[in-house]
Amino acid sequence: MKTKYCIIPMFISIGIFFCGLAYAESGYDGRMGQTMDVHIQANNPVADMVAFNVQNYMIGELTKSDRSANQLWLRYAQPFSLADTNWLMRASLPVNTYPTRLNKDETGIGDFNVLAGLLLDTDEPGLSLALGPQITLPTASDDALGSEKWSAGLANVLFDARNNQLQWGYMLTWQHSFAGDSDRADVNEGMFQPFVFYQLGGGTYLRSAPICRYNFEDETYTIPIGVGVGQVVKKDYMMFNFFIEPQVSIIDDGAGWPEWQIVFAVNMQLVDP
Repeated sequence: MKTKYCIIPMFISIGIFFCGLAYAESGYDGRMGQTMDVHIQANNPVADMVAFNVQNYMIGELTKSDRSANQLWLRYAQPFSLADTNWLMRASLPVNTYPTRLNKDETGIGDFNVLAGLLLDTDEPGLSLALGPQITLPTASDDALGSEKWSAGLANVLFDARNNQLQWGYMLTWQHSFAGDSDRADVNEGMFQPFVFYQLGGGTYLRSAPICRYNFEDETYTIPIGVGVGQVVKKDYMMFNFFIEPQVSIIDDGAGWPEWQIVFAVNMQLVDP
């Protein structure tokens, strides 16, 4: 698909986002002081809450190619306890649309990933820290949509919400394949996602959360930047977090990385009424 054909889904995604804003604003009661903490918690990737996230990466152009792609992530988060420790499990399943060597697009599910983060006691209110294992299963419906490898590794997340206006943190992961199709390339990849959120008031915030990735097997990488906007609103037992963030690669090497993309999503958390 040529880049110009991405204009239509781009405007559709923007329209969906602003429809979400309209819905969110219709339910906001304006009591900023009473809901600020919940608004901040809506962006906490290790919040001790049941959550479901739908996040779409509309990739306008891939490196070394004029082809486009799309990746839709479905994520579920569930806190649980083991003995006297608290954990957060996050399960993620992508629905991928990638170009193939036959000059066509293939769509289907990708590789299923599960991580479990031990929620560490930092003795600092507003400072969240988690560390734990992750595993990726070769569940792709087509060999073009996944690695065909079993992989395992570690994940580390920090979220600093000690400032009511500016929050920041990071997610750092690494995984390496240990089984699977011997004809496919081994997986050995690191990912670093810094994130910054700036509260504008009324549940509206600015955001930046690009994902930097490094492939240790072939020493290719991508470093993108992005700036977006989000809206958080509480509706009874649910917290909705809508956002959109355009991103562009500023430094990259190798084929298949996004040259530019638009991320749009809704995150839903179960909260107290």
